[in-house]
Amino acid sequence: MRAGPRSRPRSAAAIDFAKRQRARRWLRWRPLVLAAGVLVVVGAAVWGVLFSSLLGVDRVEVEGTDLLSAATVRSAAAVPAGEPLARVDLAAAEARVEELVEVADATVRRGWPDAVVVEVTEREAVAVVVVEDRFRGMDETGVLFRDFARQPPRLPVVRISAGTRTEALAEAAAVLRHLPPVLDGAVDHVIVRTVDDITVVLRDGRRVVWGSAEDSGNKGDVLAILLEQETGDAPVREYDVSVPGQPTTRS
Repeated sequence: MRAGPRSRPRSAAAIDFAKRQRARRWLRWRPLVLAAGVLVVVGAAVWGVLFSSLLGVDRVEVEGTDLLSAATVRSAAAVPAGEPLARVDLAAAEARVEELVEVADATVRRGWPDAVVVEVTEREAVAVVVVEDRFRGMDETGVLFRDFARQPPRLPVVRISAGTRTEALAEAAAVLRHLPPVLDGAVDHVIVRTVDDITVVLRDGRRVVWGSAEDSGNKGDVLAILLEQETGDAPVREYDVSVPGQPTTRS
């Protein structure tokens, strides 16, 4: 039996030509392959961050509370457990926390990889209002936000008439904000007969006729000057800054 013809070996030139052809084809396809790989990686990352539970909310951390419990703040924030952290509506959570009357301000942020952090600034009492035999703490904007078991010794009392409660609290708060620093802790009570008739009574019995809360910044500056000018020869018992351009005093 005759053997068939042997296949001729490929020449080195042919082999090199084939390699060059494959290299050219790879150069044409390589950008598409790389782009497809990038898309796969990016898609997987987006899915992992936005839609999977891999980076979901596992805990809500609360900072800055004293009056409020952390549980109360978490309940108000209402951040769903397991929700992808990147999709948590931080602004909405902040707004819900700030609805708590004790909260002056709240900031909600992401704590990667699995936490939501709620930073709370609580209101601080600058005065006390007696409401139905309860000592209610009032903040610098006139908001009543807490109860005291007894009157705190260094906080002044705001006395208001029944018909002016809402406006009176805001007006009294504005007056207290603008009192000179030298009177810190020296105010016994604030009398608000009407929003245009406010008087500050100091612990030593001196009185400051303030008028309305309008122009309180100037009134506070004028009162500071009057207090600096006072001498022991003729103690002043009443300061009237209701018209700050024409203040008066009375011994």
